[in-house]
Amino acid sequence: MRPLNGKVAIVTGSSSGIGRAIAERLAGEGATVVVHYAASGDKAREVVMAIQAKGGRAVALQADMSLAAEARRLVADTVRQFGRLDVLVNNAGKFMPKLLAEMTEAEFDRVMALHAKGPYFAMQEAAKVMNEGGRIVNISTAGTQRTFHGATAHLGSKAALEQFTKGLALELAPRGITVNAVSPGITDTGVLTEHYRQLGIQTSPFKRLGRPEDIAAIVAFLVSEEAGWLTGQNIQAGGGMVM
Repeated sequence: MRPLNGKVAIVTGSSSGIGRAIAERLAGEGATVVVHYAASGDKAREVVMAIQAKGGRAVALQADMSLAAEARRLVADTVRQFGRLDVLVNNAGKFMPKLLAEMTEAEFDRVMALHAKGPYFAMQEAAKVMNEGGRIVNISTAGTQRTFHGATAHLGSKAALEQFTKGLALELAPRGITVNAVSPGITDTGVLTEHYRQLGIQTSPFKRLGRPEDIAAIVAFLVSEEAGWLTGQNIQAGGGMVM
């Protein structure tokens, strides 16, 4: 029997990259997966078809995760369709480096909304419907521990998500719901510039880039029954980039 049989999971931002790998891994372990997308509907449907081709269950649902109302709606639509929610993975995001002198107020609001506000209200809605044993995983970044030039607002938004993880882990523990974060290092999602490829190789003791499947394996453990004694943690998933 697959460990996530009967479970329903939302993976935000799962039309490509790390999110896709997580969605496919959870589906492979038996979960019914909501493949969330903001604009890449065709890619999301490709993920759904790939999951179904292997005997899994998945649907594609759209929402703008920078808007609280849309984040809530994604959870509500999932529960309306499947009658439950067991796993929420807040993965949706975009790397938006910008120097202080160049950052506009609108850009600042966008990065904070996408990485902090939306996930917060998705967690709020999820907490209303999750039963004991529910799992929430927030995808952050190793950059909050090993900062780099020109991404202060981006890293600040992810740091907020990490603090939400700790606070909500405390709030939801009496109900048996765990909340953890995973912070990938530089991961080969097919869009890295050569600069970041080399940086990722150089900063890991393994001398290679992370793979989306590396992150998916850690998330799969965190949402499993065996991880029920682990909450409020930020797992550094960068191949030793942060120690």
